Amino acid sequence: MDLKKLPFSDSSPRRKVVVSGFGLGVAASFIFVCILLLNYSFKSPFVTPVFTGFSYSDNNNSNSTLISWPFSFSNASVSLSSKASHNVENGNFSVQETKKIDESGIFSNLEEKGEILGNTHVLNFSEKVKNRSFLVQESGIVKKTHGSEIDGNGTVLGIQDSTKYNVTSTYIEDVVGSSGGDRKKVAVGEGKGGLSVEKNGVLFQSDGESLIRRDKDFYGDCDVYDGEWVRDDTKPYYPPGSCPIIDRDFDCHLNKRPDDEYIKWRWQPYACDIPSLNATDFLERLRGQKLVFVGDSLNRNMWESLVCILRHSIRDKKRVYEISGRHEFKKKGFYAFRFEDYNCSVDFVSSPFLVRQSTFKGKNGSFETLRLDLMDKTTSMYSDADIVIFNTGHWWTHEKTSRGEDYYQEGNHVHGRLKVLEAYKRAISTWARWVDQNFGGSRTQVIFRGYSVTHFRGGPWNSGGQCHKETEPIFKKAYLAKYPSKMKVLHHVLHNMTTPVIYMNISRLTDYRKDGHPSIYRKEYKTVEKQMAGVHSQDCSHWCLPGVPDTWNELLYASLLKSRKGSWKN
Repeated sequence: MDLKKLPFSDSSPRRKVVVSGFGLGVAASFIFVCILLLNYSFKSPFVTPVFTGFSYSDNNNSNSTLISWPFSFSNASVSLSSKASHNVENGNFSVQETKKIDESGIFSNLEEKGEILGNTHVLNFSEKVKNRSFLVQESGIVKKTHGSEIDGNGTVLGIQDSTKYNVTSTYIEDVVGSSGGDRKKVAVGEGKGGLSVEKNGVLFQSDGESLIRRDKDFYGDCDVYDGEWVRDDTKPYYPPGSCPIIDRDFDCHLNKRPDDEYIKWRWQPYACDIPSLNATDFLERLRGQKLVFVGDSLNRNMWESLVCILRHSIRDKKRVYEISGRHEFKKKGFYAFRFEDYNCSVDFVSSPFLVRQSTFKGKNGSFETLRLDLMDKTTSMYSDADIVIFNTGHWWTHEKTSRGEDYYQEGNHVHGRLKVLEAYKRAISTWARWVDQNFGGSRTQVIFRGYSVTHFRGGPWNSGGQCHKETEPIFKKAYLAKYPSKMKVLHHVLHNMTTPVIYMNISRLTDYRKDGHPSIYRKEYKTVEKQMAGVHSQDCSHWCLPGVPDTWNELLYASLLKSRKGSWKN
């Protein structure tokens, strides 16, 4: 058979060209009509990537730019507009480039400023927020909370107008990155109330829980005392029972406390991460220097914690010793632990009021007073220190000081009655004047540790108050106490000082930790009957070691690094 003569053979090339040209013309016309129609409506997010150069205007804002956030909510990779400049204040977004996120939620190209944690997808924000709400999706189900839509994966879908957006401060600034290109981390959680914005850049719900935490450099203006306790099984800094210098009152492990959950929590600031306490680095920076804790037994609690942390890093424990050979530190006086390998010491000076306890000879004999106008006689023990950590507060709650009758003395005058808060203010003012006169302009770094909150339930410390069987922190902020009035007084005094003072604001972080006190385990009981009797005399003000004071020292380390003073510069 001659295939060349078949009717469907290639014997009519002219006809083929005519038919193909007609088909192409029809297709081109159809595409052109579609473009015109789409350009007219221009509201479908699925065609957005095709027309990134087109402008869009609505009745609210003629300068708006089309949003281009093409998300895929399957298990496959997700395409996310990154490296974008967003003006959230006016509800506008401009998108320049599209990146991809793999299944684990990590940018395939990490040259961007933002870093994604787990399945959390957040843009590189550098924006102001007003009357807007975040849209977030979880497993394909969108939930709203006061104009916000959120779920556990934390996938941000977009921004929409919302008059219910609760702004308590003014802005969120640089949530994920910095102009220097540093990669930062952002966590997005599920909210239950209207959103609000803190000035440190942390996004909160109306109930106070954090919604967005940005990984801001703690060397900057990050408030390391504003945060929450998170579970951490890697703690403590020294194993329970490993430090022989801990007072029996603080050694809950030695006193047979049955649970150990109180050592499995780590303090996490909302706006940044803080470094773990590197004991070797701490000692190296302290080489040839003298660090002194001055105050009451809560500062002794912190002092013993730091000595234990630093001592644990030393191989030859005999190279760490108390210079006078003492092993009990409850009595008033001066105690110094020397670290021989570093030629430095970590000392404690007992001075519960900071000002002087005295006596006054009246018509009816002598009686005890507190000199609000004179420093304690122990000042010579720390006037040459390189770092001094002060505290006072708990002794001002005792009956004699709180009643304030014929107790507070200034000069030769004893006040018949003086409110304790006013007396505290005068005493702290005396301390501040002494610090300005003796440490002003010197190399000494002055620190004041704030009030450590107690957790006596059902009565005060000396009449049945208890914290027994508390095994976890407080989780709801509504249950926390108000900021201590004495610390408000301290704020006022510090503001008027000429000497820079680091204020360790540990009141809120200790308020959460109702589980961290020795309670009945401030001593070991030989019988069940004696243990039951111990329920009536509990310690709900001091802290177990290892425990909460280890975190205070972690924050001390961070604060000294932030100060960049002396050996802490680099």
